[in-house]
Amino acid sequence: MRTKRFAAAAAAALLALTLGACGQGGNSAGGGGNGPLISIVSKGFQHQFWQAVKKGAEDEAAAKGARTTFVGPATEKDVEQQVNMLTNELAKSPQALGFAALDSRAAAPLLQQAKSQNIPVIAFDSGVDSDIPVTTVATDNKAAAAEAAKHLAQQIGGQGKVALVVHDQTSLSGKDRRDGFLDWMAKNAPGITVLPPQYGGGDQLESANITKSIISANPDLKGIYASNEGSAIGVLKGVQESGKQGLTVVGFDSGKAQIDAINSGLEFGAITQDPVDIGRQLVDAALKAINHQPLPKRIDTAFYWYDKTNINDPKIQAALYQ
Repeated sequence: MRTKRFAAAAAAALLALTLGACGQGGNSAGGGGNGPLISIVSKGFQHQFWQAVKKGAEDEAAAKGARTTFVGPATEKDVEQQVNMLTNELAKSPQALGFAALDSRAAAPLLQQAKSQNIPVIAFDSGVDSDIPVTTVATDNKAAAAEAAKHLAQQIGGQGKVALVVHDQTSLSGKDRRDGFLDWMAKNAPGITVLPPQYGGGDQLESANITKSIISANPDLKGIYASNEGSAIGVLKGVQESGKQGLTVVGFDSGKAQIDAINSGLEFGAITQDPVDIGRQLVDAALKAINHQPLPKRIDTAFYWYDKTNINDPKIQAALYQ
């Protein structure tokens, strides 16, 4: 009887682990030893951008003797799944938490829980609309989006109609990449008409369908701006499937699909961040917070405009990921 009870308990534990794994878009550990544990909850797991952040975090953790976990939902619109992941990570009582919020309001009670457990929170990439994070490691998304707007406006001669497909309107990165683009156009491009933003959740298929609808309703469209990797890939697919010629597509982030599209001329250019560096700086900031070292309220990471003319520049190549 005792043997049967142990077997039943083991089977139940294995089932629980299997069900937990099936409920996550990604879950992995990095670093090693008995160093401090830094739990990292990202906005997604499927895009190459997040894999590059993960690599930077794991490399820095290994170099500094820390441990990391890295999880993210299957898609960047699954707020509920991200909240569940955040709950699970806090249950591990990490020494620090890295968090890129899909929806700051939905995560607010859990951030308060982290604070009550004395777990320092480091916001990254998107940032968190809260005073709880001790610092935010992120690109200046408004400035980056303004740079994309400038290049798109120049390419179409400052005249015509343009659209934008944004990954969401709940995260800070989504709002900043939308508003930075709109603000620059309003102040600097009086000859350009900007259509209302459309939101595709960073999903390639949804962004492609949105793009085809925009093109169908606006035959005089001159350009489209896409605010992240998934949005850009979707926009490119939508343009190809519509058969529309002569559109200027400007994207955000990197990845093989965008790099290939820029080299082929299908996409004019894009903004790249440095996701590996974001991961490194996230872990470095977390370790400083654990050791009660002072941190600035914000740690800006680099961004670059790249197109066919400078894509092979060593500085650009160092920030691209495939």
